Amino acid sequence: MWEKIRVIFTIPELRQKILLTLLLLAIYRIGWQIPLPVVDTQQMTAFFERQDEGGFGKLLQQVAVFSASQLSQATIFGLGIMPYISASIIFQLLASVWPPLEKLQKEGESGRKKINEYTRYTTVVLCIGQSWFYVGWLVANGLVHEEFLSESGRMGFAWQFTAVLTMTAGTTFLMWLGEQIDEYGIGNGISLLIMAGILARMPWAGWQLVQPMIEGGVELGSTGGQMGVESLLVLALLFVGVVAGVVFITLGQRRIPTQSAKHVRGRRVYGGTRQYLPLRVNQAGVMPIIFASSLLLFPQVAFSWLSRHFDYGWLRALADSFHRGDSFFYNVLYVALIYFFCYFWTAITFNPKDMADNLKNYGTFIPGYRPGRRTADYLEKVMVRITYVGAGFLAVVAIIPTLVATWMNVDYGIASFYGGTGLLIAVSVAFDLVQKIDSHLVMRNYRGLLEKG
Repeated sequence: MWEKIRVIFTIPELRQKILLTLLLLAIYRIGWQIPLPVVDTQQMTAFFERQDEGGFGKLLQQVAVFSASQLSQATIFGLGIMPYISASIIFQLLASVWPPLEKLQKEGESGRKKINEYTRYTTVVLCIGQSWFYVGWLVANGLVHEEFLSESGRMGFAWQFTAVLTMTAGTTFLMWLGEQIDEYGIGNGISLLIMAGILARMPWAGWQLVQPMIEGGVELGSTGGQMGVESLLVLALLFVGVVAGVVFITLGQRRIPTQSAKHVRGRRVYGGTRQYLPLRVNQAGVMPIIFASSLLLFPQVAFSWLSRHFDYGWLRALADSFHRGDSFFYNVLYVALIYFFCYFWTAITFNPKDMADNLKNYGTFIPGYRPGRRTADYLEKVMVRITYVGAGFLAVVAIIPTLVATWMNVDYGIASFYGGTGLLIAVSVAFDLVQKIDSHLVMRNYRGLLEKG
């Protein structure tokens, strides 16, 4: 492996791409730490430490996992790339139901460039709206320096507009940063930004896990809330097992055998080769977990707020039922929503009719099924079956952090690295990065990173 890494840095073009990518990621991490000038960082840190698990702080923490944002500290990159992700999802959904966008999507590279242009404009609009609401929320909760407020406790329009413009420019810069990585670096820029935000939390999580043991001494057995050595070993083995399972399912495919038709030209026969059509087991990726967890956060926050302001037993019962971890109702609803969004997202991104038409146009068919409608029905039936398996895998991965936090008495911020959105994103982006590097190595007749010697 060390020899392969040495070979990577001996290729000038690949070395330049990797170093440029690392430099741009370092710029992102620096900006991630710079707070807005109007924000009182000490007050904000104390405010979020007082938030309970059902509060607004948990909503921001959940959003930060898949948006590379820092809303709990109000930095210049505080919104992260969440507006860009939202705009991309909006246009991807619209392209499946709105004929003009669907037609534009089928035009090839020019159509994709036009959709990307619309996505950028929508991102700026979403940034302005979200940052304006967020700055107003900071003022309402007393998290802004007093010198920026008037006697009535309100922030002037000029300062509020400056803060909104700063956060909007930060997100736009991140969007540009991701595009520069796509063009001049290596890997998917936006995904690498998200992955960098996730991996940056790992040292903190590891320190929180071992700090009590270092300060209190190494002991066998978990006593007084302190974790023992055997618990750490179990967590380490569990982490390796979960990562191996995520890798296995992420790369899992159902290969549909196909055969191309034979063409006789002169005395030569072309075609007739046997190939396969790969269908991913986890076709929906990480999107079902993102949708399900985000959807469940809003009733959790709403009922928690209502139960604190109105002393009704049924409101407290509803707030407890949407509490992550010890609520059976929450976990069942979480799994059900993951299954629903798996089929929903697969139905949007996978079109068996178009795939069957493409096979027919290229003179390829699936043995035993006539080209056209029969092939499309068969592909749809196969995708429905393997989506059920993929949804079950996503449900297990999503529930594992909750089980680890509940059964082993581990903070959920640490347990979240054992599954859920963060782990799936990190694994998928890492494999995409390795495949991009492998393509450069194979092109120069070197072995790939995952290829055996």
